Amino acid sequence: MNKDLLPAEGECRCGKIAMRIDAPPILTMACHCSGCQKMSASAYSLTAAIPRDAFSVTRGEPVIGGLHGEDARHFFCPYCMTWLFTRLNDSLPFVNVHPTLFANLAWSTPFIETWTREKLPWAKTPAVHSFPEFPPPTSFKGLLQAYAQHVQAQA
Repeated sequence: MNKDLLPAEGECRCGKIAMRIDAPPILTMACHCSGCQKMSASAYSLTAAIPRDAFSVTRGEPVIGGLHGEDARHFFCPYCMTWLFTRLNDSLPFVNVHPTLFANLAWSTPFIETWTREKLPWAKTPAVHSFPEFPPPTSFKGLLQAYAQHVQAQA
């Protein structure tokens, strides 16, 4: 993502919830798990990992839906029920935001895809790395570095 496009603002379908990001994604992903298929009513969900301190809700009060656990919570608009973002456990320093809620979609291309063992046979993404489940936590440092190099090469 071009830093000139920051801050970026996005909103849910009805506009009652607005969000802001002040830093580019540190990783972009497509998740093929059956849960994401059901919640997105699609073959996969797209997310961009935004540093926690660079993400804020600027209008409205999201509600928790989908996953309600300690390790992951999905946040939705209480009116239009748009799935907005996911907060993961505190060991990961980012919030997974749905990039299609923002005006500029240049940063929505997934760099990794997860849960490919559950993907629909016809679903394809341009992801550079694929994982049958979620990548092990030990791989994130390398993935973040590889993504940064990939973004730099694209610029």
